[in-house]
Formats: sequence, C-alpha cells, structure tokens
Amino acid sequence: MQDRTDCPCEPVAAIPASVPSGSESTHRPTIAVVHASVGSGHRAAANAIAQAIEQLRGLDGVPQDVQVDVLDILDFGKIKFDGNKTAAAFTGATRPLYDVTWRFTLTGRLLWGGGSAWSTLMFDSFDEYVQKARPLAIICTHITAANVAVGARMRTKIEYPVVCVPTDYEIEGFWPHKEADLFCVATEFMAETLRPRKVPESAIEVTGIPVRSGFGDSGRRDADRKRFGLPANKTLVLVMAGAALPQPYVRFRAAIEETLPYLRRFEDMHFIFLPGKDKSYADHLRSIFSGMKLSNAMVMDYVDDMAALMHACDLAILKSGGLSVTECLCAELPMLLLGKAYGQEKSNTVMLTSFGASMHATTSRELVMQLTHLHDNKEALHGLLVNASALRRPDAAADIVRATMRLVGVPCDRERHFAEFYWGGKPAHAR
Repeated sequence: MQDRTDCPCEPVAAIPASVPSGSESTHRPTIAVVHASVGSGHRAAANAIAQAIEQLRGLDGVPQDVQVDVLDILDFGKIKFDGNKTAAAFTGATRPLYDVTWRFTLTGRLLWGGGSAWSTLMFDSFDEYVQKARPLAIICTHITAANVAVGARMRTKIEYPVVCVPTDYEIEGFWPHKEADLFCVATEFMAETLRPRKVPESAIEVTGIPVRSGFGDSGRRDADRKRFGLPANKTLVLVMAGAALPQPYVRFRAAIEETLPYLRRFEDMHFIFLPGKDKSYADHLRSIFSGMKLSNAMVMDYVDDMAALMHACDLAILKSGGLSVTECLCAELPMLLLGKAYGQEKSNTVMLTSFGASMHATTSRELVMQLTHLHDNKEALHGLLVNASALRRPDAAADIVRATMRLVGVPCDRERHFAEFYWGGKPAHAR
C-alpha cells in the first residue's frame, strides 16, 4: 500500500500503488517520500519528513497545494516479501554475517555509484508511478528506495532530484553515491565518509536524522509525569523493550530480565517498561513484578505520545536503533545502550559513546554496574546531556525539506547506465 499524507501527522488514506491516470496526482505538485518497511525507523523518518512538508506549505519553496505521497518501495516490487520479517531473520546466529555485510561491503575503494538495475529487474511499477505523478522531488529514507528512484529517473527521463536520508550514524555502502543529488546526514563524521566516495561538497548537508515534531519541544515534566501516573520524586528510567516484532529484542529482553532481581536496590529510581504492542510480553513482565513484589517497576502499554513520555523521564535503556536514539537526543533524554550491537547499530553505538552522549552495557552485569553509578551520581546524567547537545538536531526534518526544495527545477545533465561501480579515494574511516 502507499500512504497519502493530508495532515501534519501520520499518513492517512491508503491508495493503490499504481496511481490511475487522471487522478489528482497529475494535477497537483507532488513530493514523494519513500521508505522501505524494514524495521520501523525508515518509515518513522519518512513520516517526519512528510509532516515537515505539510507544515511548510507555502514556505521555503514548498507549493501551497503540494501533495505528499509517503510510499513503501517494497509495495512496488515484482516479488512481494515482508521486509520486517526478513530483517528479523538477521537477529540470531546470522548477526555477525549481517555485520560484515553492512560494514564492509562497498565501503573501501571499490564503490557503488547507482544505476537502473534495480528498477529494471524489480520495480517497473514505480516507473509507472513516476510517469503519472511526475514528482517535484523524491526523498528516500532507505537505500532500496534511493536506488529505485534513481533507476526510475533514468528509465522515464523525467527530471527530479533524489535526496538520500540515511537513518543511522554511518553510511551504508549501497546508497547510489554518484547519482544522488543530495545526502542529508546526521553528523560531520558521515560527511567525511561520503567525500572519499566522490560525493561533491554541494551534495552533502549535515541536517541530523528527522524525527516528528514534539520531541524537540520543551517538555512539561511535572505535568507529563502526572498525566502518565508516574512518581514525581524519583529518577524515572524508561526501558524500551519492544516494537512491532519481538525478534530483534530477544537478547535485549534476556539481559533485562537478568537484572530484575537487582532493581529493588535502586531506591531512588522507578523503572517504566515499554513492551510496545507485544501484549504477551507485557503480561509476562507484570507477572514477574507481582511475584517479586517489585514496587519500583511498572509496565506501560503501547504509548501514542512517546515525546511526552520521554520528556517526563530521566534516563532511557534501549537498543541503539537510529530513530530511537535520535528521538532521545531530541527529547534531551540521557541514554544507556544495552546489548552487543551489529551493523548500523554498532555504528550508532560507537558514535554516541565516542561523543560521551550515551553509556553502553553489553551484559546484564555491566548494566547493573552502570545503573549503580548513575543512581549514586545523578550529576552524571547531566554530563550525558551536555555531551549529547552536539548531536541534537530537532529541526532536521524541516531542514531536509528546505534543502530539497532548493534543488527543484535546477537543470542537471544525467547519464543512463544499468549499473555503475567506480574507484574512490582512501576511506576516511576504517571499519
């Protein structure tokens, strides 16, 4: 399915992947924001950008009557598969293989430039979308989306800028480096990764990773705590232990459960467990807390307003997913990352800990040690916030939209090729 966004929040009405001839897409200026349903972060970033477009209607080059299409590129493929389940397959014994693939494929001198290969082999229907919608620009939050957008431009010869928005703190090797018009990246570190790949300076902008509005607002801590029924005089620790699929959280949950017997020692802390939409895990935790008579821990069912909950809390324990850690950064919520990270999550962990913007524990024993330190030295939480301020960019989504609109209508000579590999410079960062 594809989503059409008509309000400054989540996309609403679903429309078919092939837009009928004569639909309003042929009459209104359209910006496509394309993700892939591989985990939740890519879609969350796409929704944040779509929200920013809506908020900028009539400003900074955004047409007043703009139509925003939020699309899942996997819906256009000839072969249908569940991206979330495919991604979850790399959370067990295959994690080291995924780590090698993500961190070392096309990251040295031999590089991927882009081409029409993916569109030719798999995504003819996206070409049809482009021919009918004739988008002003396509903003991509996943490499598959970016490569298909590049291929569709080559095949249809319809001109539009392709903007790449990586949703982690390092650049994967399969982004279409030479064919993208702009990379909106989180940090200067990432820009240094792109420069040896011969991405010109004019095609790199440090914007941050896009999150929805609300996370960067000033929270009303006392009111938010009262709203969620949380104690006013405790250090609140948010344990983010769930998402749409349980598989990525298996090891995280195992480490957390090993720490449960030790939580009662942290008298000044109150632990809020978020199992996401996993009701069975929520019931499991409630049963454990009841049996242990653990008074400083609670389970909260699915929360719609995560921004307000983050503003109410003092610390988050979480996996190092790109969007999750960025939401914490924007909400000024200190982080304690848990678990041995692979692939992009390893890059996220390295970035955050190198800035001193988060703490990291690999095992449950390390987690207890870190919690003891924070419990006994509350000023350490403030230190994490100060260090994290260098990475905090709550206006990233709007900045990405403004940068995109500066490219709309700018003429550019394009080459057409099925696939392009090229020889780059010496990598700025060893992986």
